[in-house]
Amino acid sequence: MRHVQLDAVVLGENSQAVYESLAKFDRFPELAPHVSTTTVHHAPGADEGSSSWELHFRSGLLRWTETDVFAREDGRIRFTQSDGDFDTFTGTWAFTQDGADVHVHFEVDFDFGIPSLEGILDPIAERVIKETVAWAVTGLFENTRLRGDVALGTPADAAA
Repeated sequence: MRHVQLDAVVLGENSQAVYESLAKFDRFPELAPHVSTTTVHHAPGADEGSSSWELHFRSGLLRWTETDVFAREDGRIRFTQSDGDFDTFTGTWAFTQDGADVHVHFEVDFDFGIPSLEGILDPIAERVIKETVAWAVTGLFENTRLRGDVALGTPADAAA
């Protein structure tokens, strides 16, 4: 099982506004070059729903549908794959107000269920997932500081 996380600080924003903006998964294709499509299967503001994702991955697409649980009062979004290319895919978004800034924490655990290929597939999937989240946060909020080992080039570099 591979564990991926990304932490960011959005400067000068309200946690609820950051939450609501990042919960609009249908915007991710315009924000993150790895995202081919997203389809949201619930009404805005719903407490639970699902979304389908297609990410550019190697020479094809990585696809899955996830169940999304929105706990706005806790500043959390939980998701679990219900169908798709992963054997296991589950994670959380967390949004915490810290003074005038918002800490965004994203984490996911995934497994393709193919032990013989995990050394090849897992690092690529980890990079694509981490960059997708980073592109979304920085695309929505210009004053964002990424923490950890993610370095974004231009969208054209990521799409190549």
